[in-house]
Order: sequence, then structure tokens, then C-alpha cells
Amino acid sequence: MPMRPFIDRFPIPGIAETRSLKLTGHASLPDGEYGFIEMYCDERECDCRRVMVAVLRPRTGWSKVWATISYGWEDAGFYRAWGPHSDPLEMQGPNLNPLGPQSRYSHALLELFRTLIESPEYIERLKRHYAMFREAIGREHGAIGRVLHEHGARRRGRGSQRGRPRGL
Repeated sequence: MPMRPFIDRFPIPGIAETRSLKLTGHASLPDGEYGFIEMYCDERECDCRRVMVAVLRPRTGWSKVWATISYGWEDAGFYRAWGPHSDPLEMQGPNLNPLGPQSRYSHALLELFRTLIESPEYIERLKRHYAMFREAIGREHGAIGRVLHEHGARRRGRGSQRGRPRGL
């Protein structure tokens, strides 16, 4: 499941709506700013209803991932039906992604993320961003499919017109 940052497809709302926090005096995390960068699956047929969140910091040049958190907002029944190959409990709710980069602060950042998703507005934003991303994937694949189909039809049509010069 290839993940792509929301901000890559939607730079303006991506910049304006990326959740960030500035912490001072937190018991488990260093002082400073933390950005929660949303990533969504760009597979055409996927409807996982999840977001992958990479937690980054400007202090490390926005390049070191401090935690990779997956968050699925549907119930376990949805994920059980969606992918019998996956553990619905790992798909649902916030979890540290076992395949993504982590740091010694990952568990504390997961707890911080749990407080962020207590906000219904934040969850709705994630869902809206997911819908925008899925719609863009659909448009992209729809356009590619039409171009390939039209190109193939033209090529097949040319082959059946023997004796005519190419391009006519």
C-alpha cells in the first residue's frame, strides 16, 4: 500500500491544515514543534479509510521521522470485511505502524496523537482529506484509462486500414 503525502497533491490546504503542536515542559517529549504530516494510499482500488501520519520536527530539518502512526476511523467490522488478510485491530484506531520509522519517542507521540483525535473537527478534517485524495486518484486513473483506451482504439483502427497511408 504505497502512501503519499496529502501536501504533495494539495499543497495549499496541505500547508494550511497540517496539524502541528508546540510543546514546552512535556514529561516525555523534547520541547519544540511537531508536525503531523498526513499520508494516504494512492492505489486506485483501495478504500481503506485510513491515514498514515509521519511526525516530523523542524529542529531535525523536517526529514527525521519521529513516529509513524496509522489511524483508521471505521469500526473493526469494516476492516474485517475490507481486508480479511489484515488484523482489524491493527487497522482500526491509532497505532504505531510496524513498517514505518519510529524513534524512542514514538509511544509518547502516539499518546499525543490520541489526544488530537479527541477533537471531532480533526477527525472530520482527516476524513475530508481522505475523500479529496481518493477523488484525485479516481480522476487521475480515469483520465489515464481513457487515454490508454483511446490510444489503443486508434492503434487497432490503423492496423485494419490496409493500403491507406499512416495518419489518415
